[in-house]
Amino acid sequence: MPAYVIADVKVTDTATYENYKALSPNAVASNGGRFLSRGGETAVMEGTWQPNRVVILEFPDMAAARAFYDSPEYREARAARAGAADFNMIIVDGV
Repeated sequence: MPAYVIADVKVTDTATYENYKALSPNAVASNGGRFLSRGGETAVMEGTWQPNRVVILEFPDMAAARAFYDSPEYREARAARAGAADFNMIIVDGV
């Protein structure tokens, strides 16, 4: 069953965040994932959530999504974004 990584990102330092954006695609692909959304326009339909930059990744399963997050490639990307963004991230099983 696929699994999805969903992140709501508030970028606070655009220049530093660009380094993260350059590193993260390799981390995603190396773990069998793909981008479904990467900061596109959002529209609030219900509730009070005011998302910032929304990123959605798809992985083959929960294990692959967790492996992505814990991978050396993504650890490097996370280190590159230190101080550049506030992140809220979850992994959720698909159907």
